[in-house]
Amino acid sequence: MDLKKQIKQLEEKLLSPEVRSSKVELQKLLADDFFEFGSSGRVLYKDEEIAADGIGIVKMKMSDFEIRLLSDDVVLATYLVLNESTNQHSLRSSIWKQNEGNWKMVFHQGTKTPSS
Repeated sequence: MDLKKQIKQLEEKLLSPEVRSSKVELQKLLADDFFEFGSSGRVLYKDEEIAADGIGIVKMKMSDFEIRLLSDDVVLATYLVLNESTNQHSLRSSIWKQNEGNWKMVFHQGTKTPSS
């Protein structure tokens, strides 16, 4: 599988209700030192902010997905998300790092944009 497709599938998992509603599933995809600058303006950390029931279910649609290889084992993913419940768009960026053959997200940022 090519790298872009693999990272996109991982990002889509993180948007899915099954993963978003499960701390266990989220922890499989997030690095131990993961942190996020949320579109809410909050800074979130993996171990401090994820409740047993996850991070909440939101119906989102991804588009304009791209990756940039930063090194052999680090990838920057960028894309646009539409929150279908609120009709709010946000630009997203994530840094993924491969360790022992597994890709884990180490950083994520969501930035709200005007709805189109």
